[in-house]
Amino acid sequence: MARALCVPVFISALASLGGMQAPRFDLAIVHGVVVDGSGAPRRRADVGIRNGRIVTVGVLRGSATETIDAAGLIVAPGFIDVHTHADGIAETPRAENFVRMGVTSIVAGNCGRSALDIGDALAVISQTGLSVNYATLIGHNTVRRAVMGTENRDATVSELGRMRSLVWRAMADGAVGLSTGLEYVPGVYARTPEILDLARIAGTAGGVYASHMRNEGTDLEEAVAETIRIGEMAGCRVQISHLKVDSPARWGSSGRALALIDAARARRVDVEADEYAYAAASADLAIRFPAWALEGGTIATRARLNDPASWTKIRAEMRASLALRGLDDLAFAVVTAYPPAPDLQGLTMRQVAQKLYGVDAPDAQFDAARQLMLGGGATMVYHLMAEKDVVQIMASPWVSIASDSAVLGAEDGVPHPRGFGNNARVLGEYVRTRRVLTLEEAVRKMTSLPAEHFRFDRRGLVKEGYAGDITVFDPATIADRATYDKPQAFPSGIPYVFVNGVAVVRKGEHTDARPGHVLAASVVTR
Repeated sequence: MARALCVPVFISALASLGGMQAPRFDLAIVHGVVVDGSGAPRRRADVGIRNGRIVTVGVLRGSATETIDAAGLIVAPGFIDVHTHADGIAETPRAENFVRMGVTSIVAGNCGRSALDIGDALAVISQTGLSVNYATLIGHNTVRRAVMGTENRDATVSELGRMRSLVWRAMADGAVGLSTGLEYVPGVYARTPEILDLARIAGTAGGVYASHMRNEGTDLEEAVAETIRIGEMAGCRVQISHLKVDSPARWGSSGRALALIDAARARRVDVEADEYAYAAASADLAIRFPAWALEGGTIATRARLNDPASWTKIRAEMRASLALRGLDDLAFAVVTAYPPAPDLQGLTMRQVAQKLYGVDAPDAQFDAARQLMLGGGATMVYHLMAEKDVVQIMASPWVSIASDSAVLGAEDGVPHPRGFGNNARVLGEYVRTRRVLTLEEAVRKMTSLPAEHFRFDRRGLVKEGYAGDITVFDPATIADRATYDKPQAFPSGIPYVFVNGVAVVRKGEHTDARPGHVLAASVVTR
């Protein structure tokens, strides 16, 4: 034992005699331009990382195990995507569509959908290992379904108590907040007092309230006001998910929604929002059907769809709902995933009706939607937003960039291109080409803004003492290559991505490394 203990001392002495020194850094990124995530002007600086942390930003002195020459490139904090649906990430731990966009940290459990047992889910993720850092919200829809199924009524006192317990346990096990999906079953059946009661539990534990609101178009202002009121009364931070105007009849009303956020912030309500950089949404086909028609689960829904009188009523309500939005039919809806008939994927509902029935009139489109629902439902892309609203929302200083995407691969139909191109699209299209944002502001919206709101400790900045989450990109060539027709294309111009100081993308290729951490919210804001 004594001889073994002497070996390191002998080697150290020999190295000293020979002028050799151990590398000071595990990773050195040199000759690059740092955009540090704070919004401050870019500057030339080297970045040194050791033991997963940034230890030097400036001029590096000393050797490194690995050195990256970032001449002509931007060195930025790794991007943080706080609105994802990566709840099944343990099955796809490479998360390649995210890391190839420069994303190093993600938040799952959005829109009211999450694992019910957060502690167990995080334990599996920790054991599996991920290529990204991972946090999750606890979903209200998941909690309500566990206690009440899909019943369309108020919770009893006992049921509300059980839901409180589930949210409390989730927060204790590591959830970073509560999410709602108030356009989806069963959250659509919950009234404000129920949500407020559960948001208080999350807020008391230091969590955020993240909401896919009750309405994102025809009653946009009322939905924003409800979301802010819940956060204000519950005493918790508010994240308005994928802020948009999804009704042609209301295009241009984004300014009024943003004014409500500004007014709330002026009275010290901590409310922010997120947005993806596309004028099309994505959701289940079921969202187009009246909520009452979906009550009671699959069997009850099938019975209503197969009953002529019920179907006549459902179709009439669908038509009326579309008319309120300024739409005449379902031609704006594109099938992205429908396993029973993959040949329908990529078709508009007008094209689906033509293929199934030989006619494409509105009633045929509704009948086609009914047939898809009877086949188990479909995932859709909805082209019902205006670019002017996308731009106005993006320009707000309190709106971060988030994809609203799951972990995606080649087997996932024809998904929304945001899952492969969102961050790169902002930096290429809205920064370099259209100059909607400065580069520094765009990076802030992807890094320190969401990090601070979700209280991720020492992440979101290129700063000494912070996590070694770094995205290196070329400002002249970064671009999204994913399209609605061919969405599964990785962006260009992102050669290096590091998570906790470990390369997960090197020279534009995934390294298979899994250095991600499970993230929890820190108790005190910075």
